[in-house]
Amino acid sequence: MFLGLDADGVAHFTAMVAADSGLPGSAVNARAAAQMFGDNRAAIIAHARALLGWHAHNRFCARCGAPSQPMRGGAMRTCSNPDCATQHFPRVDPVVIMLAVDGDRCLLGRQAQFPPAMYSALAGFVEPGESIEEAVAREVAEEAGIGVANVRYVASQPWPFASSLMIGCIADATTTDVRIDPDELEDARWFSRAEVRDALRKEGPLKVPPSIALANTLLRHWA
Repeated sequence: MFLGLDADGVAHFTAMVAADSGLPGSAVNARAAAQMFGDNRAAIIAHARALLGWHAHNRFCARCGAPSQPMRGGAMRTCSNPDCATQHFPRVDPVVIMLAVDGDRCLLGRQAQFPPAMYSALAGFVEPGESIEEAVAREVAEEAGIGVANVRYVASQPWPFASSLMIGCIADATTTDVRIDPDELEDARWFSRAEVRDALRKEGPLKVPPSIALANTLLRHWA
């Protein structure tokens, strides 16, 4: 699959191979690999991971069910049925990730699979027919029982697990009593700005996501 040209005009490609393919080096999880690089190679890894994942999960036409074939270097797939010939393109799923803030504190939650003491910003997929602001308000209300207003966009990040676009926001809390949805979160609580600053310095009991994650960017922006 063709990824594109770098600044020097060198073409970059990606391919799906087995971990024991005999290639030099060793297989590394894509998240771990992205954290090894501080330059644009992390973005190349994300692009490759998302593109390969899309091709692996879209081998058949969603319209008629016939096998589809990669075309244009992997930028699209075309149905092999000549009576259909539908063209399919990689999709991106929008996800809101947000901090609800109340003065000098912010709301963070944790899922059961998180490492011990780690908390992060709440997040969820945008539903069809929903604005970003509406998605932020709905997700915070569903997961933690908190009402919010004055939603502000901060930053975005492609997240190729599987193929999401994370849309980072901050919103003002209009209520403060936390009532978690146990199907979504193990815990959610308010943390002070001082606690968040300590966590970003890797000090204190609170742990937060690494710098590669948009949640970390949101926390740094607020703190």
